[in-house]
Amino acid sequence: MKNISILGSTGSIGTQALEVVEANPGRYRVVALTAQQNDVLLISQALKFKPELVVIGDEGKYLTVKEGLAGTGIKVLSGEAALCEAASLPSAALVLTAIVGSVGLRPTIAAIEAGKDIGLANKETLVVAGEMITALAKKHHVKIIPVDSEHSAIFQCLVGEERNPLEKIYLTASGGPFRGKDREFLAGVTKLQALKHPNWVMGAKITIDSASMMNKGLEVIEAKWLFDLEVDQIDVIIHPQSIIHSIVQFQDGSMKAQMGLPDMKLPIHYALAYPNRVESKFPRFNFMNYPELTFFPPDNESFRNLDLAFTAMKQGGNMPCIVNAANEVVVSAFLQDKVGFLEMSDIIERCMTEMAFVGEPTLNNYLETDEHTRIFAGELVTK
Repeated sequence: MKNISILGSTGSIGTQALEVVEANPGRYRVVALTAQQNDVLLISQALKFKPELVVIGDEGKYLTVKEGLAGTGIKVLSGEAALCEAASLPSAALVLTAIVGSVGLRPTIAAIEAGKDIGLANKETLVVAGEMITALAKKHHVKIIPVDSEHSAIFQCLVGEERNPLEKIYLTASGGPFRGKDREFLAGVTKLQALKHPNWVMGAKITIDSASMMNKGLEVIEAKWLFDLEVDQIDVIIHPQSIIHSIVQFQDGSMKAQMGLPDMKLPIHYALAYPNRVESKFPRFNFMNYPELTFFPPDNESFRNLDLAFTAMKQGGNMPCIVNAANEVVVSAFLQDKVGFLEMSDIIERCMTEMAFVGEPTLNNYLETDEHTRIFAGELVTK
């Protein structure tokens, strides 16, 4: 039985991870659950899975969770320091980091320093501080097993290929709900339209990122660090069916692709069971249901975020941190109807131009960059 801690258990990835746990009785034991706001669901999850520790990030909801779990013997904590405690719990073998946003950085560092293998669903951690995180993982002999469907696909294609250098990787993207639309159309889209992803069921933030192509931009930066790649070794292709999750190309020209139905429980299941493949009851892909698999180049003119992310990756330093912080602010503003769809890219680009660049950032530099960028982006939103 593998003991796991789930950071962000009430979100889309966290709830699906618990479905995987429930579908595999006797294989996994949940030892810690954390959530930021959703105290009701967190209490329900804790009563069902009976972890050692539960953390509610919002300190104002601590008493509610504490009272809801009274008499169960479950330890209840709140706040950021408690998240790090859940991430480094001695009994955990794997920490699934499913917290949304850069708030996942400190707990991920705590888990790595405690020697815990990481099931990484929080791409922002590698976007913000990829060089630091991968160096720490190497130092502490920790495995980082990606949960994003695209990075899981690359990871799976590379198993057994350790001696064969990569020439290139192709990250696939569905194109989101606005694939094929021009800037004139995009200028008037609403959050309700943007939240209707054609293939995937995800949280609000990542769904908006998918619609704007920023999700793919963040994944490009994440892939650089996960697989130790140069910028020109990473390409993006639009694949509307979301069946081929990503592709690797080796130096002899051979290519491997990982395929499957667009269901996040598949990469979650793989990450939890790694290095084994465990039987599942998930629906199977049938080629006859998909007689055509199509591919297109991304439209970087209408969807500028992908180019902005590539620019940040090339510049390095704290620039990806600036992009990530600005993006989190503008996505939140878009969901509150405070900025338009195209304005999000404009604000991110201005932050990249005006925020202080640091070529070799420390953890404090990353944290300061994140804070200052959020303030500046927030000011641009209110203008």
